[in-house]
Amino acid sequence: MSPYYRVVGHEEEVFLAASAARLPVLLKGPTGCGKSRFVEAMAARLGRPLITVACNDETSAADLLGRWLVRGGDTYWQDGPATRAVREGAILYLDEIAEAREDVIVLLHPLTDHRRELFVDRHAEQLTAPPEFQLIASFNPGYRRGPKELKPSTRQRFVAIDFEYPEASIEAEIVARESGVEAKMAKRLVALARKIRSLSELGLAETASTRLLVHAGRLIQAGVSPRVACTHALVAPLTDDPEVSAALRDVVHLVC
Repeated sequence: MSPYYRVVGHEEEVFLAASAARLPVLLKGPTGCGKSRFVEAMAARLGRPLITVACNDETSAADLLGRWLVRGGDTYWQDGPATRAVREGAILYLDEIAEAREDVIVLLHPLTDHRRELFVDRHAEQLTAPPEFQLIASFNPGYRRGPKELKPSTRQRFVAIDFEYPEASIEAEIVARESGVEAKMAKRLVALARKIRSLSELGLAETASTRLLVHAGRLIQAGVSPRVACTHALVAPLTDDPEVSAALRDVVHLVC
């Protein structure tokens, strides 16, 4: 079965058009709003293999390209995910690309313009991407602003699709579908999240995401009381600060 994804705007239309035009796509939006699920759903719809890389501070160009390895006295080359994706004509999805090292961005530049090429320097090989290959990247523009912000010169190489948390009725539909809770409970969870998202004075690094609501719903569906479920699936993941935790628990008790 294809992964469940609820279309909320023009994201599907734009993605499919970009795929047909062989254009790279940048997904921008907060954590847990459905970016990765969207990519999985589009890969399934197009019938293409999906290779995903979760980028972090240590992700380097060598990690994407591949390495020479030694086994039993023999040396052999092992393709990295980017090299495999280009060879196979797969969709390459770089999740949180802004977290990766700068050499990763440099490596990707020839793949994001008319050349659609990947130079595997350690293997002395230059690959041209087949028509089926597509590069997708995502990042959270509001997270850890500063040196980890994606450069404008890189952003302008992509067709960009903005993601936000969907409107309340759609988000409740998603939470109910993904967690199995009744519609009434899903609406209460969404109301709780929207209240938390409005509390900018708490200074949360990340706010209550749709993903966290689904986690809370699954705990509730498993028999945990709503207040306990929300405390462990929403409050605890969002902060370690005792005062902020207390404030969020008050909101939980008010709504749930």
